[in-house]
Amino acid sequence: MHSKKIGTVFSVGLIQRFLVRLINPASVIGHTVIWVKLFFDKTDVVTAFHAGYALAALARETFAWHKTTACRVSTSPASEFMPAAPPPSRDVALETRVFWERFKKPIAAALLIVVVAVIVFAGYRFYSERRASAASALLASAKTVQEYQQLIARYPDAPAAAGAYLLLAEAQRGEGKFAEANTTLQTFISKYPQHELVTTARMAMAADLESLGKTDEALSTYQQIASAYPNSFNAPLALLSQVYILKAKNRNDDARRICETILTQYRTSFWAGEAMQQLRLLKPSGSPAPAPVPVTTVPPLLERPPAAAPPPAPQAPSPPKKP
Repeated sequence: MHSKKIGTVFSVGLIQRFLVRLINPASVIGHTVIWVKLFFDKTDVVTAFHAGYALAALARETFAWHKTTACRVSTSPASEFMPAAPPPSRDVALETRVFWERFKKPIAAALLIVVVAVIVFAGYRFYSERRASAASALLASAKTVQEYQQLIARYPDAPAAAGAYLLLAEAQRGEGKFAEANTTLQTFISKYPQHELVTTARMAMAADLESLGKTDEALSTYQQIASAYPNSFNAPLALLSQVYILKAKNRNDDARRICETILTQYRTSFWAGEAMQQLRLLKPSGSPAPAPVPVTTVPPLLERPPAAAPPPAPQAPSPPKKP
């Protein structure tokens, strides 16, 4: 009898485990009651099962009551008596005043910084324009080396200082100071590498080297200008300057090749006509000498006698003398 009860309890346990997966989880309370009735109260299986099933049904009703009651409470009129936050204000003037009272110090500081920055920028621009105007006026009146040097020392950052360097080099060249002129031009190139007259400064340096007798260095400088600045207005002049040096070195083939380059790449340039003229004057260095005209020796007896001289033209009679 005891073994039959144990087998029945085991069967009920399996059935309960299967039903737990299908029934609401609240039935776990009823299962617990069934096991307690069987092992502690020594009741029979049917009574224990009925007691557990009744308690499980009560638990399900209790959970359902809590769920529905929570919804009813949330929508019941009783919620009108619960404290709630006041709705936000829609008064624009009030909100603006509150915002200003809250952030007036940061706003005032930011406005002060902006005003100071504008004043500083305007002052610096006014000061720069005045210095540029004064430097331009001084450059227009400068004539000597000392005046150009004073302008560069007084206004080193003004736009007129760039022109002062070039005019200073020209004045030094006029005095025969070619080395000092090249130093001035090199300073200009180093200080203003993107200036539009950089190629002009390099051409002047090459001319100074020619004046110093350094033709090889001058030729190299002209070649650098033509290769580094092919689109510059000084490129054809740099090529043509090479022609003169090559002619002096008796390198006529190289000179002809450069003239042909000028006529090909810079045919619309002003220097194309000069290149054409130089090309006509240049002769290939390897051209053969003209062959001598053969002289035929004729025996004296077969020679044609020289033609007789034509008779002199008759002279007109002189007019008669008046008595």
